[in-house]
Amino acid sequence: MAGADWPPGIRAALVAVVGLAALGRPALAAAPGETCLAIADDADRLACFDREIGGAARGAAGSEPAAVTADEPVPARPASLIDEAWGFTPETRDQYVRLYQPNYLLLGRYTDEVNLEPYQELFDAFAPDYDFENVEAKFQLSFKARLAATEDHRWGLWFAYTQQSHWQVYSGDISRPFRETNYMPEAFVSFRPGKELGGFRWNLLNAGYNHQSNGRADPISRSWDRLFVEAGLERDNLALIARVWARLEESDDDDDNPDIVDYLGYGQLTALYRWRDNTFTLMGRGNVGEGQGAAQFTWTSRPVLGPLRLHFQLFTGYGESLIDYDFNQTTVGLGVTLNSML
Repeated sequence: MAGADWPPGIRAALVAVVGLAALGRPALAAAPGETCLAIADDADRLACFDREIGGAARGAAGSEPAAVTADEPVPARPASLIDEAWGFTPETRDQYVRLYQPNYLLLGRYTDEVNLEPYQELFDAFAPDYDFENVEAKFQLSFKARLAATEDHRWGLWFAYTQQSHWQVYSGDISRPFRETNYMPEAFVSFRPGKELGGFRWNLLNAGYNHQSNGRADPISRSWDRLFVEAGLERDNLALIARVWARLEESDDDDDNPDIVDYLGYGQLTALYRWRDNTFTLMGRGNVGEGQGAAQFTWTSRPVLGPLRLHFQLFTGYGESLIDYDFNQTTVGLGVTLNSML
């Protein structure tokens, strides 16, 4: 009889047996089903009992039981894109550091129009012949660190940092400057709801604060602070990540970009699909009331050289970087990456 068909009384008895076996077993022995007791989600816990105890029962009836050793523990729940990315499985460490947003290098990134307006005062004052090329390099570095977690890892406290740079590496006549660099630290809590919702599994809920700035002085200083809530749902190889935010207003004297939400809006939605170890994402954001926004498509290949994967990026709209928050352009780039979004 499969574990999903066991009457409630039998399931309760099995839980009690597992608990007693754990108390009486030698210190290094592994009682069947013991790893399941720490799982808070009902469906995942029953599935775990079915694998460990149900498999042993079927093996006693004549079937070949699956070998379970201390070196090869039975996973506590089926693999998922979100569980893997956010360390929600019981076997992960409470504190650890891992990659966050894609860490990539676009060797060539072409734009159909160069944004020169923010730099015009500098050009006029210091270098009248100063100009930018349509092709530059773009790279991003991003990591996250879990600082603390509950015993079942359904709750976690995180710090994250993402840095994105636009480098005029092909502009030798102007000493190859960094046109723009954005810095974004974040602090937030994460939670795994583990609920069914419209055919999807709701496995991620984040809430926290982030600051984004280009670290420059006037007239090209740009920055803003936000509170955000983020939800992640998944089904098989498809994940949907929705983030909404509220800007923390600054005083008029300190605000370098008071109209930034007119262009970047109040949230974004990202769809991610994984197929044969290729990852495709489509992001959309904007301000519906103002009729302004942006979209980005990315493709990340399977590994082609060690951990490196090919990375293609197509962006159109406002706000590819903070200095371009009110500038509409279409860019396309190709390079390599270490990881995808999930």
